[in-house]
Amino acid sequence: MDEFELIRQYFSDLGQDSSGCVELGVGDDCAIVSPPAGQQLVFSIDTLVEGTHFLPGTPPQQIATRLLGATLSDLAAMGARPGFFTLALTLPESDPEWLAEFARPLAQMAERHGVRLVGGDTTKGPLTLTVQVHGWVDRGCALRRDGARPGDAIYVTGTLGDSRAGLESLLRNLPHDDDIAYLQRRFYAPEPRLATAQLLTGQASAAIDVSDGLLADLQHILTASHVGACIELDELPLSPALRRFAGEQKAIEWACSGGEDFEICFTLPPGHEEAVLDSLVHHEVPVWKVGEIRASSGLVVRNSAGEQAVSARGFNHFSEQTES
Repeated sequence: MDEFELIRQYFSDLGQDSSGCVELGVGDDCAIVSPPAGQQLVFSIDTLVEGTHFLPGTPPQQIATRLLGATLSDLAAMGARPGFFTLALTLPESDPEWLAEFARPLAQMAERHGVRLVGGDTTKGPLTLTVQVHGWVDRGCALRRDGARPGDAIYVTGTLGDSRAGLESLLRNLPHDDDIAYLQRRFYAPEPRLATAQLLTGQASAAIDVSDGLLADLQHILTASHVGACIELDELPLSPALRRFAGEQKAIEWACSGGEDFEICFTLPPGHEEAVLDSLVHHEVPVWKVGEIRASSGLVVRNSAGEQAVSARGFNHFSEQTES
């Protein structure tokens, strides 16, 4: 199967264009998109490399959900609505069975989130996959990292540390039980918090997705906003499966610095908390208050033993030291 037949068979008309902005998609030299009136374009790109982001031999359907879910999470962090995406595949060989198993869940996830594949590239080489996502946000309403102010509350969605535990279970090749199955799903199939983040536009002062670890990603907000923060360790949302798998202390450590949970960390000014929490009462994704923004620079964590300053180090591809 040559490159063009591969594209026609597996990646034509994949997903849906819920924004109605795509005029020409897969099959030409470029896609054609008409931006909606009054909207700003936001976009982000992510790459997964075999042996770095997933283990060799990982089933293609799990690679697909991790790839698109992680990239859509960047749109969620900005409060954006998904529009379309491009896909670049570097494949060791053209394997129809692998491609079919990869394309099917990719199409299902794209359909569910209203995002359409409009182009990309294929080439031969070590297994590497890149997605660039594009979305729309009302002009001037994007969630950014530079708006946090002293006194703002720090919130996170969902639970933290699960993905790191899922990876640990894979590295140790542990036999499956219900907890490990849940934790591995959290690693392989991150759920972008798109709807939740859209409820925060105009309310949250800053936001970021948790890809490198809560402390490391929160530090990006602190740096951009020129503030500090205190995180309450006893308030971190930990799933029962994580607690059973890792124990309390390791669960807290992974929640702080494990990374790749792709939850949203956001800050709320005191005057906006009640309105936002009311809007989330019947929302399917829970949110948890885990700390507060401070005027003094630096990041501290606090529990019953007191406060401790921390160095917010998360995962970094070009550093051997990746722990907080």
